[in-house]
Amino acid sequence: MSTPAAVWKPAYLIHGDDHGRITERRSGLRARAEAESDSGGIELYEGDDAQPEIVAGALCAMTFATGRRFLVVDGVERWKDDAVKRHLVPVLAAIGPDTTVAFFGREDGRAKVPASLGKAVAAAGGVVRAETAVKGREMIPWVRGEAGRHGIELDGVAAATLVGEVGERQQRLVRELEKLALYHGRGARLGEDDVRVLAASSSETQIWGFVDAVAGGDGRRAVREYLALREQGESLPRLVPMIAKRIREVLGIAQQLAAGASPAQVKAGFKGSPWAADKRIKEARGADPDRLRVALETLADLELDTRGGSTLDQETSALLAIGRITGRAA
Repeated sequence: MSTPAAVWKPAYLIHGDDHGRITERRSGLRARAEAESDSGGIELYEGDDAQPEIVAGALCAMTFATGRRFLVVDGVERWKDDAVKRHLVPVLAAIGPDTTVAFFGREDGRAKVPASLGKAVAAAGGVVRAETAVKGREMIPWVRGEAGRHGIELDGVAAATLVGEVGERQQRLVRELEKLALYHGRGARLGEDDVRVLAASSSETQIWGFVDAVAGGDGRRAVREYLALREQGESLPRLVPMIAKRIREVLGIAQQLAAGASPAQVKAGFKGSPWAADKRIKEARGADPDRLRVALETLADLELDTRGGSTLDQETSALLAIGRITGRAA
């Protein structure tokens, strides 16, 4: 069912330092826009195309598209106040009834969205939303409050454990709270052990998805898992050693099983929860040890590349490495 046109505002400004949440908001808005007008009704402005004068020109231009027109603009945290006032403020004041423009600003340090843009969006009848990361001492109370909204109760130690496992990115924490609520049911009172068993860190979970794809030679899935890790803010120099460590664990378990060890014997020597051990054993059973050895060698080369050992950019080096590991052209 299409989203009713009446729910759309003429303009949106989503900004702040919680970059993951901003990315989620952008994805959600784009999905709703595609349901309304299909992909042909959406215009994307990013990089060099995301300039106040270019966006203003696009808003003024005639279009032959039918239905509501959507413009998605990234990188507005780089804009200058005077350029916004000169080019966009008058255009937003006269924005057409069948047009929606959404501005996204990922703020960090000195990179801040110009105040004039927020005022212009609000004056046009739009929505301005700040997505600000919770920090420091506010984090544990925030987690406990979010848990309550999901129908479960965490004590202080359990909330601190969740933050330690998942990190401080709020969207990751919300996903883990949703998972805990689904697993334990509404009204559950959870302690440290309940959290630690189920709430593995998002990075760890996705890394295992990447490792599973590598072990099975699934190049497409490996690329998707890698891009998901990068999108959630993981740096390549940090990811490579983490992925290599997990692959070594799978290879070690695969070698133990091949040598005749029983799952119980493997679990007895596994450093981690029984739940995690069962997952590792399952992954190792379907793994190709030779492919895992090639993966470790390739990751060692990639680690050198991330330290300046290649003329290629890091993203290209990573995708080429995935292609070599899975036997698929990158």
